[in-house]
Order: sequence, then structure tokens, then C-alpha cells
Amino acid sequence: MPFLSKDVLEQVYVLYNKRELVHPDPLEFLYRYPSLKDREIAGLIASSLAYGRVSSILKTVESVLSRMEPSPFHFIADNSLNRFESIFGIFKYRFTDGRELVALFSALKEIYRQYDSLESAINPHSEEDEPNSLPALKRLVSLIMALSGLKKSSLISDPNRGSACKRLNLFLRWMSRNDDVDPGGWSYPHRSKLIVPLDTHMYHFGCCYGFTSRKSPDMKTALEITEGFKRLSPDDPVRYDFSLTRFGIRQDMCWENLDDLISNRPYPR
Repeated sequence: MPFLSKDVLEQVYVLYNKRELVHPDPLEFLYRYPSLKDREIAGLIASSLAYGRVSSILKTVESVLSRMEPSPFHFIADNSLNRFESIFGIFKYRFTDGRELVALFSALKEIYRQYDSLESAINPHSEEDEPNSLPALKRLVSLIMALSGLKKSSLISDPNRGSACKRLNLFLRWMSRNDDVDPGGWSYPHRSKLIVPLDTHMYHFGCCYGFTSRKSPDMKTALEITEGFKRLSPDDPVRYDFSLTRFGIRQDMCWENLDDLISNRPYPR
């Protein structure tokens, strides 16, 4: 197993944590919205639909957000359940149907009626006793599911059932970090508390570099891999998530390139 140092990860971050490398990634939709309320709605929609082939994800998210322009927040706040149903009732993407999407919009409408933002709805105003963002995830899921009227949804994973909640952790990363890639805007949960969005690429990385030996990519595995990154970057354990997952997502990058970096072997860029 090659030795993985913080210096190597910082090199990967400098090389690949760049806006021009975001495409293809549903994160790109958030750059359209300077308004925080628009961005958190767009982020929740984009992350919730982020399963399947990336080309299909981008096409589907575009089809949803284009019907909510120019402001996803005002679309949610100013329209009725009947309006949601008339526009999205026939929506279908893989396991997700219009009923689930309409229920999500209905829950968001009620959340914004009660709170200033989605962040304030889940913020306990004190993180001192929270070891990570799992409590925030649980509050977010509980709130949305209670207000949606659904018992389960393909859009929202349940951390109480052991799910790694990759899509929701991705959403929290987008909203709670701010750099050249992540647009940020939230102060809660703090970036030091974030959990790695565990997809197949990050699971592969965690297994290869000794962050986990678990056989199942569940929440426990996500927490183990996060702890591995915390040993190298305690204030920002998901700092390297975007740049590392470019290996395997982009056609012009592969895991062998990362192995070359770690082994100090040059490769074409």
C-alpha cells in the first residue's frame, strides 16, 4: 500500500480542485444562483437526483430547474401544491416519480414558511456536542419526510437505516464549504464536521489507502474514511473529496494517475 501524505493530497487539491474541472458534475447548477435560498434549493434538487449516469443526471436536473426559473425559491414559495402537480406530476427519472418530487417541493414550501432558510431549519445553534454532521443529516431527513407526507423517498436517503447518504453529504459539502469549487453559503454544519460523500470512487480510494477495511459502503464506512482524512486535515476532512473523485469520473483522468502522483512518478497532464 503506497504511503499517502498530506503533501500529496495538497498537490492533488492544487492540481484538480478547479472550477474548469467541475463539468460533468451536478454541482455546476449551483453556480447559476447568487441568492442563498435559490442555491440551497437548487443544491438539494441537484444532489437528490444525483444517481445513475452523469449525463442523465445533468439532463434531468436541467429539466427540473428550467421549469423553476428565474428563482427556485420563489417558484417554491409562490406556487401551490396544485401548481407543483400540474408541472411535475408526470415527472419520471429512474426510481423517482412526480409524486416524490411534488412531495419534496411541498415540504420545502412549508419549511420556508416556518424558517428563514433550510440551514436555519436544521441548525441547533450549537455544534459543540456534535462530533460530525450526522445529527444535521438526521434533522434534515426527519423534517423533509415529516412535511412531505411520505414514508420513504428515492430522493432522500435515511441515515437512521445505515445509509451512507452520499447525496445528502454531497449537498452539505456544497453548502458548507467555500473554495474555487464549492460555493458555500452556510455556516452550519461547520466544514470540520462534514462526512465524506461515499460513492464508489471514494470507497475505492478508502479501501486502497487503508482508511477502511469494511466490505459495505454504508454510513459506518463513510465515518471511518472521514476519520482517515481527519488525521490529515482535521479542520476540513472533505477538502480533497472533489479533486480525488475526478479520478474515475472524468474520462481524461484515472486512478493510475493518482498512483503515479503518490509514487512520485510523472505522468502526462
